[in-house]
Amino acid sequence: MGNDKVIRTFFAHETGGNITAGVLGARRTELGKSMDEFKFEVTERDNGERIDKFITNNIDSLTRSYIQKMIAGEKCFVNGKAVKASCRVKDGDEVAFSLPESVEPDIAAENIPLDILYEDSDVLIVNKPKHMVVHPAPGHYSGTLVNAVMYHCKNSLSGINGVMRPGIVHRIDKDTSGSLIICKNDTSHNRIAAQLKDHSVNRIYHAVVFGALPEEEMTIDAPIGRDPKDRLKMAVVSGGKRAVTHVQVLKRFEKFTYVACRLETGRTHQIRVHMAHIGFPILGDEVYARGRKSPFRCEGQVLHAKVIGFIHPTSGKYMEFDAPLPDYFSSLLEILP
Repeated sequence: MGNDKVIRTFFAHETGGNITAGVLGARRTELGKSMDEFKFEVTERDNGERIDKFITNNIDSLTRSYIQKMIAGEKCFVNGKAVKASCRVKDGDEVAFSLPESVEPDIAAENIPLDILYEDSDVLIVNKPKHMVVHPAPGHYSGTLVNAVMYHCKNSLSGINGVMRPGIVHRIDKDTSGSLIICKNDTSHNRIAAQLKDHSVNRIYHAVVFGALPEEEMTIDAPIGRDPKDRLKMAVVSGGKRAVTHVQVLKRFEKFTYVACRLETGRTHQIRVHMAHIGFPILGDEVYARGRKSPFRCEGQVLHAKVIGFIHPTSGKYMEFDAPLPDYFSSLLEILP
């Protein structure tokens, strides 16, 4: 087969969502949700790669640290023999990697106060606080927005995204505050999801960025994908998904700029990646503004989902909601020089 060999991947494992395999052009076959084994044949292009990095490159949804933990637990075999994370694979090696059987935990409703912007029988619009995780995930099974809306809405939530994400049709990062749509039934979920897919939902974020933008208005049109140097981050990369952010200056300060960013598309970390890409990272962003120390105690990126507008799934009328800036954000604007 020589250079024409492809990585052969057999996939079938879910942990509260799909694990995707094969970013290097692998052909994937899904064998069934009860299976939990991946098999690969190493190609010439991966000759000499560490086994933990090789698996990380081929299973998008698992972190390298988690993979190393599985390898230490003898869940990885090369040519039938258990190996260590430092093992280097060779062209033609057969790699088998397995995961423990996943069990979806019971997610409990919790009486957590919600800042509700609007509610009816179809949708709930909330102003999510900074530091709150949207939906449960390993390490965050309580204290999430989902726990709170389960208590508030009882059994009136869409089930399309499964028990881990009832009602969730889109999300924002833990350290980003602001407006979110929660869907109370599957019909509403499908109709809002369709609007998100065709980019017709109006989403405007406010942020404070380092530096002085050269123009009052600009459009950033740059594709976003997984950062090839750090798979926990996103980056502007050739071959990534098209991403468009429209930026407008709201106020200028001595060393910072207060901006509004309207999403035309909705890629992971889009605004954070785009602003860092053009040289004006968001103040307080511990991932994309590394090397730019914040003189203020921001506890994460100064980014707020200010406005959300959409066609109501039942009435067909356009609705728009404005989430007030959190206190820390308003206070920051008052003290910026």
